[in-house]
Amino acid sequence: MTGFGVGNAALGKGSVAVEVRAVNGRFLDVRVRLPQELADLASLVESEARKRLARGRCDITVRTEGHVGAMPSLDKERARRAYETLQELRDELAPGTDVPFSMLSSVPELFRTVDASDLEPARHATVAALGSALADLEHMRRQEGSAIFADLDARLAAVRKHCGDIAARAPEVAESMAKKFRDRLRRISGIVTPAAATGADAGRDFSIDPSRMEQELVLLMERSDIAEELTRLASHVEQMTSYMQEDEPLGRRLDFLLQEMAREINTIGAKSQDFRTSHAVVELKAEIERMREQVQNVE
Repeated sequence: MTGFGVGNAALGKGSVAVEVRAVNGRFLDVRVRLPQELADLASLVESEARKRLARGRCDITVRTEGHVGAMPSLDKERARRAYETLQELRDELAPGTDVPFSMLSSVPELFRTVDASDLEPARHATVAALGSALADLEHMRRQEGSAIFADLDARLAAVRKHCGDIAARAPEVAESMAKKFRDRLRRISGIVTPAAATGADAGRDFSIDPSRMEQELVLLMERSDIAEELTRLASHVEQMTSYMQEDEPLGRRLDFLLQEMAREINTIGAKSQDFRTSHAVVELKAEIERMREQVQNVE
């Protein structure tokens, strides 16, 4: 789910400001940017964010404003020794030339980071600012979630309606299939008769065994029966409705349920030989696909 949050907390004579931006994503990806003086807090910021987020890409930017206290200090002894070493190298290789003081900027670890005790106020301020930013973010995401909930709820109602229409029509479809099956057998028996048979078929009995016909009809009805699929589909719909009432991350569960619903609908479509049922199946597939797109935005 998308969202944006801002938080601030006082630190020394200045403050710490945190911005959190979240966009849709299947998994949780937290990226943190901090100023140099707070670089040691990167893992803390990411850990705190992961406690309250479950999905999506989250970019967290921390800034300091004003004078926020202890800054990294110059290691003067190290700088002095480094400059003396550069002068000695100059005397050996190019006597009389100048050694630019700016060359010290390329010396690694010339600045000492602040002690852990000096970071304690910054740690508390950063966590407080992050908490405010995440609360702001969650408020925005809840508003988006309410809109998504309303959309999913309406589409689930449409799924229930289409399933109800298919279930109500099922007896009529079964009766129609049985009638067509019997009519087809009668037409076949009328075309191929003992009088019309020739060659090897001459003299054979072409009458239809009623009991065998009924057995074949039962098998046909069983292969085209969609009662189990409709029952499972209705169960998935009710499960999804129940999950949507819970106040916890559920995006992946909803995605799984929609996959199972799509599977049942495909089976119904494969078994259907009725135009109106096939049309309802097309509508069901469209609703499921729209819901799957929306669920990608749900944490």
